[in-house]
Amino acid sequence: MGDALGLIETKGLVACIEAADAMCKAANVELIGYENVGSGLVTAMVKGDVGAVKAAVDSGVESAQRIGEVVTSLVIARPHNDINKIVAHYKIAE
Repeated sequence: MGDALGLIETKGLVACIEAADAMCKAANVELIGYENVGSGLVTAMVKGDVGAVKAAVDSGVESAQRIGEVVTSLVIARPHNDINKIVAHYKIAE
C-alpha cells in the first residue's frame, strides 16, 4: 500500500484546473485525473506521499480560492484498496 490520495472539489472547471496546476507545481505528486461530479462541481485528484499530498492540497485550495469557489478538500493518508471501486477510472492504491 502506499500513496496518499488528495482531492479538491471546486465549482467550475477553471478553478479545478487552477487547483490541479498548483498542486502539481507545489509538491512531488501525480495528477491522477478529475471527475465532473455534476451541478458544476469538479474534483481534481492527486496521489503521492502523505507530506507531499498535504502540501499540494493546501496550495491547490489557496490557488483555486483566488479565482473561484472551493467546495471541499480532503487528504486520505492510506486509502483502502476498495477506494478504487469508487474512483473507478483511476488506480489509486496499490
